[in-house]
Amino acid sequence: MALGDSISIDDYSGGPGRGGASLLFANQDEDFPEWRGRDLRTLHPGMAFSLLATDGATTRTLLQTQLPRLRALGLRPTLVTVTIGGNDLLGAYGNTEAARAVIAGVRAAVDLAMAELARTAPAARIVVGTVYDPSDGTGNAERLGLPPWPDAVAAIGELNDSLRAVAAEHGAAVAEIAESFRGHGLLAGDPSRREARPAERDLWFCNLIEPNAWGAGGVRAALWAAVHDGRR
Repeated sequence: MALGDSISIDDYSGGPGRGGASLLFANQDEDFPEWRGRDLRTLHPGMAFSLLATDGATTRTLLQTQLPRLRALGLRPTLVTVTIGGNDLLGAYGNTEAARAVIAGVRAAVDLAMAELARTAPAARIVVGTVYDPSDGTGNAERLGLPPWPDAVAAIGELNDSLRAVAAEHGAAVAEIAESFRGHGLLAGDPSRREARPAERDLWFCNLIEPNAWGAGGVRAALWAAVHDGRR
């Protein structure tokens, strides 16, 4: 079961089955031959996959829409991935004081979500993903076409520290998506490009903040490492 935002969906990476959560379940062998046979469908025959993550989702979406949908399905997933928080922070872009309040709110909301999952899916392994930085730590907002915000990189770091902390409190694993994506944004090309499958496979972003096809592979790799305790 994949919950959260567009880090997990298929829309920007080339269509159904090509997003990071989808690749974790079933690899696209023609794009990632090195991952052939390294997916959940192969390792656990009979496993099913549900993608409840949605474009533009915030922690409010997670709590008020996605978790109720999970309850309504009546399923008891054995693995739940959650990618959330980036859109919340984006809503406070440029305002450091507001951003810190948002980060506190994200932590509180994810805490509630983890408690709900403990009731809805008591046997599930939970994986929480960190949020990437398309500037690759440079904070170069001008090249991203954004207004300057000197505290942007620090704010993303604070958000990720909060996500790691709340995951640890609930015994959830952390998928270090932010670490996986480092060097695949501004340092690799133009993250604002729209192509889902650019010729430059080192560029993992499109539409500025979305994972393209190659970025989806990076999301999958981070999720896989978390699911398997860092063992490849």
